[in-house]
Amino acid sequence: MNIKQKIVGLLVACCSVVAVANTSTVYFNGDILTMQGNSPQYVEALVVENDKILFVGNKSQALAQAGSSPTLHDLKGATIMPGFIDSWGHFTLVAQNTLGVNLGYFAKNPPSTRAQAIDKLLKEGKPFNGWILSAGYSAAMLSDGGLSLADLDKAFPDQPLLLQNISTLAGQLNTAGLKKLGITKDTKAVGGFISVDPKTGELTGELIGAPYMDAVARSAGKYSQAVTFDIFRKAEQIYLSNGFTTAQSYEATIDEMNMMRAAVAQKVVSIDLIALPTFDVVDALLKTNPNFKFGAYDSGDRGFKVAGMMVPTDGAPQLGFAYLTKPYINLNGFGKDWRGFAAISQSMLDHYAKLAYEKNIQYFGYSNGDAGIDMTLSAITKAIKETGVTENRRTVISHSFFARDDQLKQYKDKNIMAISLANHVWLYGDVYLQILGEERANNFSPLKSADKLGVRIGIHNDTPSSGPNPMFTVWSAVNRKTFSGKTLGADQRIDVYKALQGFTTSAAYQYKEELTKGVLAKGLLADLVILDRNPLKAIPDDIKNIEVLQTIKHGKRLYSKE
Repeated sequence: MNIKQKIVGLLVACCSVVAVANTSTVYFNGDILTMQGNSPQYVEALVVENDKILFVGNKSQALAQAGSSPTLHDLKGATIMPGFIDSWGHFTLVAQNTLGVNLGYFAKNPPSTRAQAIDKLLKEGKPFNGWILSAGYSAAMLSDGGLSLADLDKAFPDQPLLLQNISTLAGQLNTAGLKKLGITKDTKAVGGFISVDPKTGELTGELIGAPYMDAVARSAGKYSQAVTFDIFRKAEQIYLSNGFTTAQSYEATIDEMNMMRAAVAQKVVSIDLIALPTFDVVDALLKTNPNFKFGAYDSGDRGFKVAGMMVPTDGAPQLGFAYLTKPYINLNGFGKDWRGFAAISQSMLDHYAKLAYEKNIQYFGYSNGDAGIDMTLSAITKAIKETGVTENRRTVISHSFFARDDQLKQYKDKNIMAISLANHVWLYGDVYLQILGEERANNFSPLKSADKLGVRIGIHNDTPSSGPNPMFTVWSAVNRKTFSGKTLGADQRIDVYKALQGFTTSAAYQYKEELTKGVLAKGLLADLVILDRNPLKAIPDDIKNIEVLQTIKHGKRLYSKE
């Protein structure tokens, strides 16, 4: 090779390196909502290079920062903002639900009558482990009433079937399913109910609480890693299509955590996965490894991590499981003085709160009723006093459905976040008016009161306990409309920007990731979502109809509506 050939070869190689190295993208000509600060801020352009945000600012400077030949992304009036972060949900349950038929209001062509629901089950139901499974079912969504045992038996006389209620705490079997599980009218229910018709004394097929959860576990059974990875991919697509770049799975078992970690490590899943095990699983983790690392990703600022410890006190109020200081009203079958119940003793709560504060494990309380919240606050107060820890540990009380003002003041004093499921206003607001009365129902999910007191607030979907669409949840928090169209507690409505913070800055803060996620700023991860409209400029009642156009994770487009 002569000198001229060598020089030409070096130039070609050099140019090739430059072409590969310049991977920057400039986003412009749309609403670029940074989510920085307590009021909306916009910039003209955003530059992403590889997996990080390189620049936010005016367009001319952006083009100068982006290098010689960046990719130009014309937003054409769309809105780009930080990718959504799931602060409370069931990633592994969302995945498992893809094994069955989606009957939820968020399904494609959701059923609105009993006949449509049966038709959807017949057409889309494919046996898995010998069962037809479904998810998202709600009798209230069917205009002609819920499906009966007779309805299910007529359509599926021999095929075992399980309808999983959207609450994830109740469901319904057909007769073939009851027989397969060995459930009879003489079967004793522990930790829940096996419903019997009071007139006939026969089973209705409905299961609530522990009997239902046992039925879910037995019907789905155990499946291979290949099947698990397949449904994880499907779940990831559900999250991505709704703009999420980080997903959580609370009540995660050790097996589920191992699968989540493996799925991320083997690049089956590209979004970040966060596990939140219950206190008993944390005990098992610490027994195996006393120095188990909580709150840290496997790969620096991304991948998989175990956030902390979840400690529940009570259950769903629409089922009468929330623990209240004053009785429910008009709650059939529970008695006039029914106040719900505590799922754990105060001494156990005290033990785990102290353990969390001693070992610097982030504490995630799960309390619905005000009596349940009292228990959690008492345990945290005692833990702070006994350990002397006063620093902000980002302690969370999720749901916080019926928190009183005196309790919210304690949230503020003890640096406790209130993360609430705003969609329950729409799903069950009409039910709460009936079983709790107007005053308590109006104060359900008191986000505005908490915010006024300086409490850090957030909102979540708790998918699949409600749909996966964050825009629907923002709509719920902003409008507070019930399923029947009533406005429930207008004074507890929050503004759109505050609601958007629930899925961005507040969620990043909750996970101690505010230096890497939640805002558009130089050096942060390029986790982005592009919406067809700006929620801040939309008619409030139309926010739920805003669509995700693209979801970008670490600078790579993983979902596109086109």
